[in-house]
Amino acid sequence: MQFVDEVTIVVQAGKGGNGCLSFRREKFVPKGGPDGGDGGDGGSVLLRAHGDLNTLADYRYQRKFRAGTGEDGRGSNCSGRKGEDRVLDVPVGTTVVDCDTDEILGDLTEAGQSLLVAQGGFHGLGNTRYKSSVNRAPRQTTSGSPGEAREIRLEMKVLADVGLVGLPNAGKSTLIRAMSAAKPRVADYPFTTLVPNLGVVSVAAHQSFVVADIPGLIEGASEGAGLGIRFLRHLVRTRLLLHVVDPMPWDDADPVDSVHTITHELERFSPALAERERWLVINKSDSLPDAEEEVERMRKALDWQGPVFLVSALSGDGIQALSQAIMRWLEERDELERDDPEFARAEAELRERVDEEAREHIQSLRSPRQDDDDDDDDDEDDDHDVEVVYVR
Repeated sequence: MQFVDEVTIVVQAGKGGNGCLSFRREKFVPKGGPDGGDGGDGGSVLLRAHGDLNTLADYRYQRKFRAGTGEDGRGSNCSGRKGEDRVLDVPVGTTVVDCDTDEILGDLTEAGQSLLVAQGGFHGLGNTRYKSSVNRAPRQTTSGSPGEAREIRLEMKVLADVGLVGLPNAGKSTLIRAMSAAKPRVADYPFTTLVPNLGVVSVAAHQSFVVADIPGLIEGASEGAGLGIRFLRHLVRTRLLLHVVDPMPWDDADPVDSVHTITHELERFSPALAERERWLVINKSDSLPDAEEEVERMRKALDWQGPVFLVSALSGDGIQALSQAIMRWLEERDELERDDPEFARAEAELRERVDEEAREHIQSLRSPRQDDDDDDDDDEDDDHDVEVVYVR
């Protein structure tokens, strides 16, 4: 399945039907009067969040969508039929942006939620509407109004509780394979992961969370280096970041520097995102001769105040303890949001800041004509594979 997380489409609502000019003609009724009916309203275009979709690939080739036109009114006071609405299914987690004003029209975060993006035209009035005591044979009618037309951008953000970040080859894909049933590609070279991968981690009965593996970042990613920051927007909805570190990288670099590199890129992308809860996960513990000493050295060098976990995604050491700690943390946060209105408000404000800063940064990197060239660019840039695996 192709992974497409951003598309631009044009939606056109239907025109309203025209009102009818008609007079009653019936045997033995010489003065029947006006009987022109109203037209039908034009159909509207709506977006609906569908829980079974995880990509916007359906909109890669077809970019224009039109709702039905309202029928014209008829005699005998018959109104025209309303135009058929056009309902477009999109993945849960899709943000809808007006391309002309860059205004967010809505955010579809729950399955079944719908959003009106183009209002159908209003129906025209038949001459019956203009009948009065002083105007018994009106010849006035109105035409149906045109439907609303919009160019909108659909931006999909995966819905995950936990996001994995780190340099290429830090072991993020191996870690998500160890924690869940997801099977992303794993190889001994950088940029093996080209798209986000999702896995559902089942800790116990009725206890699970979703983890997202984000493609590796490098220095300068916030300015477009490597895979750039295109997929960082998928971290906007995450609640916890796991910073995965390789303590013995292939280029013999200091892992402390790699942590600083990723932190810097996160801050450049969105300062609010860097404020999110972030845990340090030191991977490949089975390759460290003095693992505990290395953990302590990194903690002191980074002045790290948050939790630090030593795991081996390959052998599975420490994976269960990490998963259980994440589950406990998520449950505690859920309880706080339910019981503490101030905490819930602060969390909502942080999410809004992350979303706004991410959108502003991505917009600043867009070329002036990128939106116009989406038909060409998306064909090459948005063709990927995605795998979503649920385990019980």
